[in-house]
Amino acid sequence: MRVLVTGSAGFVGARFRQALEAADHDVYCVDIADGFDCRIFFRTATAYFDLVIHCAAVVGGRIVIEGAPFHLAAEDLSIDAELWRWARRARPGRIVYFSSSAAYPVDLQAAEREPTQLVEEDIDLDHPRAPDQSYGWVKLTGEMMARCARAEGLAVTVVRPFSGFGETQDRAYPFPAIMARVRRGENPVRVWSNSVRDFIHVDDIVAATLVAADLGIDVPVNLCTGRGVSFTELAMMAGAETVEVLDNMPTGVHHRVGDPTRMLDFYEPRVTLEEGIARALA
Repeated sequence: MRVLVTGSAGFVGARFRQALEAADHDVYCVDIADGFDCRIFFRTATAYFDLVIHCAAVVGGRIVIEGAPFHLAAEDLSIDAELWRWARRARPGRIVYFSSSAAYPVDLQAAEREPTQLVEEDIDLDHPRAPDQSYGWVKLTGEMMARCARAEGLAVTVVRPFSGFGETQDRAYPFPAIMARVRRGENPVRVWSNSVRDFIHVDDIVAATLVAADLGIDVPVNLCTGRGVSFTELAMMAGAETVEVLDNMPTGVHHRVGDPTRMLDFYEPRVTLEEGIARALA
């Protein structure tokens, strides 16, 4: 199978590249870190691909999401626009569009609300509610374009990963940053908030996505565990003696936990948070 991976040098994209090459697929990789902007590729490419894994995006963690929303949205919208324009012309076998848990309505994740698991139907593209910052709007737009692409006969799988983590993740993200503080023996270990997140290992994100694509799933799928863990709990699980919650940093929503029911119909996560912590600390 001939597969295109965009964002192939990134945290998730690199894992896709490894998994696909290990399975002896013909993998073509595009990443701006390697000097090849996928937008330029999409404007000129003529080759056929059986599968497209579209991971290319500007994210950069909560500081970028909240601190540079215009830059982030402008870049990501342009990246996705070139993908869909190319797809209309090239007609690949299937596209995997990486949406995000940031697309879910923020009012469902507020501190004053009873904590709940977010289900795929909580996003209604016909009546969208405010998602998480401009990044969430980008992903809602991408999901709308995926629906339009299906209406024109293209096969598209949309996945909504929650808090992906792993030992090679950039320290702009909470999990690796907290693990690094624990390894250094900081006491207290400082966390930006006591928000609750649903942590899923990058290996499970990759494996679940590939199964979903192979099965031809055409409805959005949460990639999550359904287990909520606060940043304080995460630090304590890693061995922190004491934890200090800062009050002057970007925090995001209060409670973001997904309902994994749809995913569990075809895939069950294999790497527990405890095992992922052990790997990171090692």
